[in-house]
Amino acid sequence: MLYTAIICRLKTQHLALAEIIRNLDEVNLNQQPEPGKWSIKAQVAHIVSYQPVFISRVYQILKGGTPAFSSYRADDEPDFIQACELPIPELLNQLQAQRRQLLELITSLPDKDLLLKGSHPKFGTLNIVEWTEVFLLHEAHHLFAIFRMAKADSK
Repeated sequence: MLYTAIICRLKTQHLALAEIIRNLDEVNLNQQPEPGKWSIKAQVAHIVSYQPVFISRVYQILKGGTPAFSSYRADDEPDFIQACELPIPELLNQLQAQRRQLLELITSLPDKDLLLKGSHPKFGTLNIVEWTEVFLLHEAHHLFAIFRMAKADSK
């Protein structure tokens, strides 16, 4: 059920983050691209604070019964707010530690469990493999936003 590309992306996609931001200073990391939009650091904090949410949702799905999840709104979440206060090296360490946990969880599941489902108002009913794909695409969206902001700051 798990295909090679999804496993590879779970193992490595997040590693691009450190490279994308490695030459940025605190001013660049904390600069909002426009009022009300997240800075690079806030984007990183979101990536970090969402991983445990996703892991928790996988565990809920594993209990059965097709749980329904609401849309995640980071701005008001205590974990996101706390993550925004952490230094970038700590955020990157948390990202790596959580990713190891997520990778172990997803790759250890038998195929029958990967077929268990959860529902979402925007994405519909998805199995764990599909949820993992959504997770990775969501992360990639933020990595791309960070890349664009980092390049705009380097001009």
